[in-house]
Amino acid sequence: MSARAARPDAPPAPSRVRAVLAVLDQLYPQARCTLDHQDPWQLLVATILSAQCTDQRVNQVTPGLFARFADPAAMATAEPAELEELIRSTGFFHNKAKSILGAARALVERHGGVVPGSLEELVKLPGVGRKTANVVLGDAFGIPGITVDTHVGRVAKRLGFTSQDDPVKVEFELMACVPLARWTLFSHQVILHGRQVCQARKPRCQQCLLLPHCPYGQEHAPV
Repeated sequence: MSARAARPDAPPAPSRVRAVLAVLDQLYPQARCTLDHQDPWQLLVATILSAQCTDQRVNQVTPGLFARFADPAAMATAEPAELEELIRSTGFFHNKAKSILGAARALVERHGGVVPGSLEELVKLPGVGRKTANVVLGDAFGIPGITVDTHVGRVAKRLGFTSQDDPVKVEFELMACVPLARWTLFSHQVILHGRQVCQARKPRCQQCLLLPHCPYGQEHAPV
């Protein structure tokens, strides 16, 4: 069974989902968001900065950024060139600065400078898609959400939890098989597993405790 065919037309059996969740709890019981933040605004900005960048690098940049622009109102007045210089080391700084400025101005104009606690309102902000919105909801507001980054998309497909490539379709298929109360924790656990074990080019299938439950690993792990 190939990675593309790892998931049948029907969702994964609940018993296999429970088994996978149990292993993830064993491996990553304290999984959490690794972006440093003090409030929803800081997490929103940090998540925008984390695109194509490590969380470690973002955490090095944000203290200086928030010392200069502490809230959406302050950020909304920032000069693009200054903001770009402050976030330059995170990469793609032109687009990221545009998104952050757009989000800050929208928050001031539409929400009184307060980050809204709903998916519907968050995704209306410039530069904020479902992935960023779910991070903010789950870790700043305690509202369950599944965050589909490259790690979650890859691991979920290898496990046969999804057959999709589009992140939104992956999100909805995971929502259908993972219990709602687990959505945020599941996302953090799978991200860690994708970074540490189920890597893109050289997954460590033989050392993976999820191997008994993973169609991809059972096909690709050396005998």
